[in-house]
Formats: sequence, structure tokens, C-alpha cells
Amino acid sequence: MNIINTALPTHLTVTLYTDGSCINNGSPFAFGGWAVVLEYPQEQRRLSGKVEPTTSNRMELTAIIEGLKAIRSDWSEAPVIIFTDSNYVAQGCNLWRHNWKKNGWRNSQRKPVENLDLWQELDELLSTRSVDIHWVKGHNGHPMNELADKMAVVAAHGHTFDLAHFQPGDTRDHLDRCGIPEGGLFGGVVPA
Repeated sequence: MNIINTALPTHLTVTLYTDGSCINNGSPFAFGGWAVVLEYPQEQRRLSGKVEPTTSNRMELTAIIEGLKAIRSDWSEAPVIIFTDSNYVAQGCNLWRHNWKKNGWRNSQRKPVENLDLWQELDELLSTRSVDIHWVKGHNGHPMNELADKMAVVAAHGHTFDLAHFQPGDTRDHLDRCGIPEGGLFGGVVPA
């Protein structure tokens, strides 16, 4: 696990809240979305995207990759804290990837690591800065995780944010800014 540089004041930390969503996960026609909320001390930025075909794990990884790539260059020295509700991504980043890399990107069963392209890109990004990754339980009331989740679901349906700017700590979804009708994505009816 990477350690945050404690010499920097905590107000210089960038925090990312990430999530991925996949509709029909595991099928050849699965489509998904990823989302990230970046929080700087004076600004919040949101972005999301849609990918098809894909898997849930690929969307979770993509959210972190895109979040790290979107950090402003003037914050390149700042430590980053990432919150994800994907245990696969948290464990992979904090523990497994180091052994995978030592073993030629093979897992403990000596099989090639799944999602290798994304893991290698993420490994490179994580090696360039101080990053601390935390797992949070999904759908458990964490306001920013809930926001990232909602953004990822609507992104899977084609409604994405492109670096929208908000105030830090703003947990309102602002889905109107990505083209969601007033009644919601499903006309106010939550799908089963």
C-alpha cells in the first residue's frame, strides 16, 4: 500500500470517490458506466463515461484510472486518497498487484491477471504519486459513494458528466446537468 506523505498539510490532499456500474454484467452485450468525484480543497469536479461491452470490474478500474488522469497538473505533488466500494480494486491496488507484477502479471494460480491492460495502466499511475486507497461498503449511506454510484448508473445509460464543477462536499446529484429529465432516468420509477 502506498503511504500518504504526511509532510504535506492535509488541506493539500485530493480525494477521489469512484464507482463503476455494469448492466447485464457477464453477458456479451453488457454495457457500463464509470464515475469519479474529485475533491480539491476549494473545488469539486465530476466526470463519468460509458463503455460497451464491458464488465463491472473493468468499470471500477476505469473509474480510478480516469480519476487519477483528471487530476490537475498543478496538483501533481499532492497526495491522493481514493474511496472505492470494490473490494476487488482495493485489494488489487493495495496487495495483489505487487505480487502479480513480480510474477509477470500472473495471479496466485499462475494464470494471467484478468483486466491486465487496466491493471498495468493503473499500476503505472499509482507509481507516480502518493496514493492511499480505502474500501467503503457500497449502498451503505456514504454520501459521496452514493453520488458516484448514481453517476455511474446514469453514465451506463449514456448520460455523462464531463468535468462539471461544484463546491466541495456537494452531494446533490445535479443529474439535470447531464441531460437526465426532471422525472429521473426511469420517469421516477426505480427499475427492479
